[in-house]
Amino acid sequence: MSNTADFSKSQALNDEIAELERRLEAAKSKLSDYHVNSDASPSPSKILRSIGLLSASSHHFLLLLSDSALPLGSFAFSSGLESYLAHTRPSSSFPAFLGFSLSSYASATLPFVLAAHRNVFDLVELDDTLDAAIMCTVGRRASVAQGRALLSIWDRSFASALPAGASVASVQALKEFTILLRGTSPTVTSNDLPTASAHLGPLFGAIACILGLSLEQTAYVFMLSHVKALLSAAVRASIFGPYHAQKLLASVEVQQGIQRVIDQEWDTSIEDAGQSVPIMDLWVGRHELLYSRIFNS
Repeated sequence: MSNTADFSKSQALNDEIAELERRLEAAKSKLSDYHVNSDASPSPSKILRSIGLLSASSHHFLLLLSDSALPLGSFAFSSGLESYLAHTRPSSSFPAFLGFSLSSYASATLPFVLAAHRNVFDLVELDDTLDAAIMCTVGRRASVAQGRALLSIWDRSFASALPAGASVASVQALKEFTILLRGTSPTVTSNDLPTASAHLGPLFGAIACILGLSLEQTAYVFMLSHVKALLSAAVRASIFGPYHAQKLLASVEVQQGIQRVIDQEWDTSIEDAGQSVPIMDLWVGRHELLYSRIFNS
């Protein structure tokens, strides 16, 4: 009788163990299916579309605006680097000049970029104010040349491929600015004040806003483009080679330097914008006095 009872208990335990093992296998199967599903990432286009209305297109235009191949003509300008090298040899230091140039460009121009992004309808006023604020003729000429190049890119390329959610009113404001520029440029003489100059800073902010870039992205791309132009000029001036230029561009110091000047000028009004490194205007202004030069400024 005792043996029969023991056998029954043993059989019950075996059945319980078998049931537990079956449930364990089922749970493992469910866990495996969960990991497979969680590892399957959604397509990049779905991710971009899920973030916002303009996200997919703005991501595309972000890459276009940050592209070194964007035909702004910035390769023709050294932003004072060539003059700096001529006036400071043999103690020239590119890292020192880069710091000066970043601070100078951010304090004098970045507030106008941010203001234009925040309100595209102020574009004419911002352009006029920046034109009055730039003291150096050589620097003004470079800003206008690149701004008009950007406006040409907008007219010939970007305007026909706008994001679906682009503001019609903002596009119209930029169109009116273009008409104003084209209508007044041929009549401006040395004694006239131009009604529109087309400086790079305000136009960059306005166009970036229309194309869906955030304010933070606009500021960073604008300053990064300035650094890339300086590094390109340094390579052509034989300061260092292209690999070292890419090393500098990727460095933490450059990233932190760009972010630092953006933070410094984030809340700066256009009334408070101005040259923070006066010697930069001297270097840029004296560029035309060099005996030989390979850049326009």
